[in-house]
Amino acid sequence: MTIAKPSLELLRTLTDEHVLRELMRARRLTRADLAARSGLSKPTVGESVRRLTEAGLVVDTGERTPGGRGRGRVGSYYALADTVGTALAISIAPDGVVVERVGAHGDVLGRTRHDISRPARAEQVADALRTAATQAQEGTGEAIRLAVVSAADPVERASGRLVRLPDAPFLLGELDPVEVLTPQVAGPVIVDNDVNWAAQAERDTDPTGLGDFAYVFLGEGLGCAIVSDGEVRRGHSGVAGEIAHLLTIGPHGQATRFIDVFADLNLRRAGTTAIDVDRVRQLAAVDRQALGRAVSGVLAAIVALTDPRLVLIGGPWGSHPAILDAITTAFTQMPRHVEVRPARLTKEPSLAGARAEALDRLRSAIIALPQRTDPSATLRFPDQQDHGFG
Repeated sequence: MTIAKPSLELLRTLTDEHVLRELMRARRLTRADLAARSGLSKPTVGESVRRLTEAGLVVDTGERTPGGRGRGRVGSYYALADTVGTALAISIAPDGVVVERVGAHGDVLGRTRHDISRPARAEQVADALRTAATQAQEGTGEAIRLAVVSAADPVERASGRLVRLPDAPFLLGELDPVEVLTPQVAGPVIVDNDVNWAAQAERDTDPTGLGDFAYVFLGEGLGCAIVSDGEVRRGHSGVAGEIAHLLTIGPHGQATRFIDVFADLNLRRAGTTAIDVDRVRQLAAVDRQALGRAVSGVLAAIVALTDPRLVLIGGPWGSHPAILDAITTAFTQMPRHVEVRPARLTKEPSLAGARAEALDRLRSAIIALPQRTDPSATLRFPDQQDHGFG
């Protein structure tokens, strides 16, 4: 059987990808550097640099290596062009809206924040989101190629809309981040729940290579993300992991909904279902044990249904040492239990996950477009219509 040889166009595409990825990692390189780092020949790299320069994706920086007098030829340094654009990583959370502008090298080039009230109304959050996104790109002259949004609310998988479920503590009404951001972004707007993003960040930064685990978030709101075979499982409509209504062990040993435990222990913020984090941290030992039993009942249900290798506990009170100890003690008494440990990431874990996704998608978009010769044109993404995860 005759094996078909790869086409010349495919070889050029692969070469251009190698060159672009090296420039994303090292910021500026000579053609000799690119050849050494990629393992490609110098003539092949030279042709790739020429193509990418003509396409407006790579530029000659004007910097030169020392040369002459026995030190070899003078080399030119090349770098990614500013016209490759940037991406937005966005957090919509109870304490405010944060928008970061991320470059192809992974730098956070700008950050803006807007506070919102508690509980928030959809119109207020939309205004804050629109204003923060506008401020993040003011005066940059660089196109925003895509946006990745982390939202502290259930997210409809097909559309990216934030939907309201019973007892949700944060948003009053529904919000469509895709609709709000599309006028300001050249490509897709990807929206997912904040706990899913935090779980992805844990997966990607854990040195042991986590592939099967449950991430339980315990803060003002309650949430869970299931990672199986390395993938976050979102469910049919996108609201898998909403644990507030799971039946668990109440403070007096009765079966009760998880969310109601906090009302029974007087741990809610006045007038809302949001959990008072400071009050939880100050619980007396007896109430802390009751809360530990309630959480352990939720963990038992998660383990029975999803069979994770371990459970990570995150959130501002879930990772508190005394509370985590109460949870672990109660959970070890369950018929089925797995290792429980605190999440590694404690500072903006959801935004960290969204930022990593934004960077990955931005780089992929840049690599997919080396043939483009008009750098001022709007970039087209392979999944332009994919506003959610599917």
